[in-house]
Amino acid sequence: MVVLSHFNQPIVSRAAAQNHHKGKQVDHFTVTKMNVEHEVTLLIDEIRRLGNTNADGKISVKFGVLFNDDQCANLFEALVGTLKAAKRKKIITFEGELLLQGVHDNVDVILL
Repeated sequence: MVVLSHFNQPIVSRAAAQNHHKGKQVDHFTVTKMNVEHEVTLLIDEIRRLGNTNADGKISVKFGVLFNDDQCANLFEALVGTLKAAKRKKIITFEGELLLQGVHDNVDVILL
């Protein structure tokens, strides 16, 4: 059964729509991986936009600045998750395992 919208277009779930990439069937893992890589790329751009060069010549930004920035809030569904993924890929570094708003606002997020 196909359900049609008010515009006589088939209603397709977001997951089903994302499973088709350039006319090819793509599994959920590949779509998720592409999304994470895209968000990490966006994170790099935001760190460059908001950050300053530190004494080591690397760009760093305080977690609180990233977290409270309106543009970052609109870009990232889960900023902390994106930060963890980027740290796992050794693209960024920060002290600790997890950053929380308020508690870790003064922790430097450093672009490697």
